[in-house]
Amino acid sequence: MSAETSRVLTRRVTKSESSSWWGPSTLVPWVLIPLLVIATFAPGLLAPGHPDAVNVNAVFRAPDYLNWFGTDQLGRDVYTRVIHGTAQSLTIGIGATLIACLGGITLGTISALAPRPVRRVLVRLFDILLAFPELLLALLVIAVLGRGPVNTLLAVGLAGIAGYARVVRAQVLQVSQAGYVEHAVTIGEARFRIIFEHIVPNTIRPLLVLATINVGSSVLAASALSFLGLGVIPPSAEWGALLADGRNFLDIAPWVSLFPASVVALSVISITLFGRRLHSILNTGKG
Repeated sequence: MSAETSRVLTRRVTKSESSSWWGPSTLVPWVLIPLLVIATFAPGLLAPGHPDAVNVNAVFRAPDYLNWFGTDQLGRDVYTRVIHGTAQSLTIGIGATLIACLGGITLGTISALAPRPVRRVLVRLFDILLAFPELLLALLVIAVLGRGPVNTLLAVGLAGIAGYARVVRAQVLQVSQAGYVEHAVTIGEARFRIIFEHIVPNTIRPLLVLATINVGSSVLAASALSFLGLGVIPPSAEWGALLADGRNFLDIAPWVSLFPASVVALSVISITLFGRRLHSILNTGKG
């Protein structure tokens, strides 16, 4: 291969990597995720109005320059409610992911290192739970605990533990065969020290990407529960509750549900794309 040909191929690869980083699939998260962060911690910067402000003179106003997303059946500004509901929706999504991740790490590690009878019981339990859709498991938890933001968070989080536990178990079994773990066993280190200093820390890295991607899934599951009337209770501005508010008026005011649904979809897509990009960075070591 000539030097000139090599330079051309190098330029093409560099251009390909650059377009991968700055293409539409990565530009969307770069734009939307900062907006989600601002909406979570400082919603007044994006929507200075009050989300529950009622205006009977502006009922079902179509989107215009005053009300970007239109108004609902009480004259409340849909855009303001969507922005102020971001914090609750993302808090539920992130909190549920943390519960699922921590529970999965605990049970997955036990199912890999505990005595054989315990391992068999846990593995069979994971198989049973994974046979059901996570939303169905969340519905069962809601049926026991009742509705509300905290119970929705717990329901979505508990429903996702089995999936994380299966991933953690596979990672623990793999890491426990590594040379540094065998060396620690050989020199007589305590079992708990080996687990918490050598095995568990080296099983968390794959979970970082999985947890990032699943934040979007948790947000979607929480919104679905609220839409079904089993999650967050109206008049909360949580995204699923906003969808539920507008489902009876789709024929006369479709924007009441259309814009919250669009925000949910774009947010889930952005978080998922960010997680996949993070996976690529961790695997290749390139940004």
